[in-house]
Amino acid sequence: MTKRRSIGIGLLAAGILALAAGLAWRQLGEDGVSPSTRRDGSTLMSLAFPDADGRPQSLNQWNGKVLVVNFWATWCEPCREEMPRFIKLQDRYGKEGLQFVGIAIDQADKVKQFASDIHLNYPALLGGYGAIELSKTLGNQYGALPFTVIVNRTGSIVYTKLGPVEDRQLESILAKLS
Repeated sequence: MTKRRSIGIGLLAAGILALAAGLAWRQLGEDGVSPSTRRDGSTLMSLAFPDADGRPQSLNQWNGKVLVVNFWATWCEPCREEMPRFIKLQDRYGKEGLQFVGIAIDQADKVKQFASDIHLNYPALLGGYGAIELSKTLGNQYGALPFTVIVNRTGSIVYTKLGPVEDRQLESILAKLS
């Protein structure tokens, strides 16, 4: 009797989880973005962060481009794994108006060394732990890394993703924004 009851409770829990996942998926648009995520990115674009040399860099210098903002840290393994793919995409589509920008939740010396080690070809800015709070305002409800935000050429946030972004998914989104 207890075994049967345990199985029943397990099946009920699995059913509730599946229903919740289905409802969450249904709330997402065709491109995987909740309609509430599509919003004005002017606040984000107006921010400035220091680069690893301490020079302030405003995100609005990339107005008119498709901007991929990636919150990351050198100690974050999934971040480290996706960055070489970002480097390739920056090489491939940079001339067409794509710009990656990394906002590191890390120390300048560590960011500088890591950027050098992987031959980073896009800006690595220093956000510190305040960048986690910023990412929460952009939809990163858990404050985890990596977290990616895509801003279209007109300054609207069109995509956010907690966790590594898969190549095909990212290229599909970027192709729609070209």
